[in-house]
Amino acid sequence: MLFNSFQFLIFFPIVVLIYFLLPHKYRWFELLVASCLFYCAFIPGYLLILIVTIFIDYFAGILIEESTDKRRKLFLTVSIISNLLLLGFFKYYNFFIDNLNFISQSLFNHQLQHLNIILPIGLSFHTFQAMSYVIEVYRGKQKAERNFGIYSLYILFFPQLVAGPIERPQNMLHQFYEKKSFDTHRLITGLQQIGWGLFKKVVVADQLNIYINSIYDRWEVNSGVTLIFATYCFAFQIYCDFSGYSDIAQGSAHILGFKLMDNFHLPYFSKSITEFWRRWHISLSTWLKDYLYISLGGNRSGKWNTYRNLLITMLLGGLWHGASWNFVIWGLLNGIYLSIEKMTGIKNHSQRYGKLLNVFFTFNLISLTWIFFRASSFHQAWGILKNILDVNDFWVLRIQDTGIFAGMIFGLVVLLLVEYLLLRKEGAQQYFSERPILQSCFWIAGLITLIVLFGVSEGDQFIYFQF
Repeated sequence: MLFNSFQFLIFFPIVVLIYFLLPHKYRWFELLVASCLFYCAFIPGYLLILIVTIFIDYFAGILIEESTDKRRKLFLTVSIISNLLLLGFFKYYNFFIDNLNFISQSLFNHQLQHLNIILPIGLSFHTFQAMSYVIEVYRGKQKAERNFGIYSLYILFFPQLVAGPIERPQNMLHQFYEKKSFDTHRLITGLQQIGWGLFKKVVVADQLNIYINSIYDRWEVNSGVTLIFATYCFAFQIYCDFSGYSDIAQGSAHILGFKLMDNFHLPYFSKSITEFWRRWHISLSTWLKDYLYISLGGNRSGKWNTYRNLLITMLLGGLWHGASWNFVIWGLLNGIYLSIEKMTGIKNHSQRYGKLLNVFFTFNLISLTWIFFRASSFHQAWGILKNILDVNDFWVLRIQDTGIFAGMIFGLVVLLLVEYLLLRKEGAQQYFSERPILQSCFWIAGLITLIVLFGVSEGDQFIYFQF
């Protein structure tokens, strides 16, 4: 079920109404049923895959906590391997076969067959959230959850079920036990954040998507400046698409009385690549840092090992995003950027113009990596880079449709003005929660008007659902 669909417009108010009408002791069950229905709106059969992993990790957590010898590590290993095997089969099996076929075709003239596998929606997010639970129990930072239904809800909670944020058990599990009361102010704050998320998705991201598709689908005949502009547009498309989802998820959870972690904090205002990754997809970047980078040794074993650990972390982070060499290269480029910053000890300028220069260079370096993220193949990404570097016909900017172009520029202007003038120093939820009720009502009415007038109504899937 998509957040930007008519289904969700009906589904969510019903869930909220029933939730606050029920006695507290039954509410977790209502949310669990609602979350299962939410996920079944995609492919019902894949709910069984989640149930299998839930069983494994639930009992693994209890066995880890109750064991005092080497079996603790054994149960942790079984849980992690089970999760990774499931993710590897559905997400990487055909990628592995493609690469194996490349070798076997050259040596033996033999091809292995693909399997007709459809990747379960949000499997990478479920896997990382489940792994964070068993790791935290193993480290002694989280008590094993005995209530199977509550643990299932931790994995299946519908606002962040398919695209995060990737929550830690310390933040979420206790919230399912806390009694929530209906709060009008919380309702208005949540609606404002949902409205802002929908604006970013259907007015900005989906408008940009139409233009970007028209350029990238015909990249061979487009000029360098056109491809650069389309790539800049994609930088904002993916930000608005994913942060828009996160805003809707946070706003929906907030109405029900739950607090989800912030997943974005104006990443394109970053003055370095390191700062960018502290502001972009925060739940994933902190997951990679806590469970992968630090486990590899972090920066504790000398500078060259630090560079190695950064490269490995970002390479695997790229592969987490998709079974394609494009994503591996995307992760590698980010790892190289981070390593160079560590190596050179680049400092942020304190002067205003120096800060602007840092922001400009950071945005352009990140935009270069987005070419590999957006392109459908390495061949296309390499071809786009060659077209950009080709001086012939470089300065011809092609606008495919004036109406679409005007609409997306309008959406970008509104986005940048709001984020710079209003949200630069605080997150959306905090800002909205501090507004007077009358001002909040104007906000909601204004956002609805913009969505109706300028939004794309096809209900495009969120980009990160594929991961």
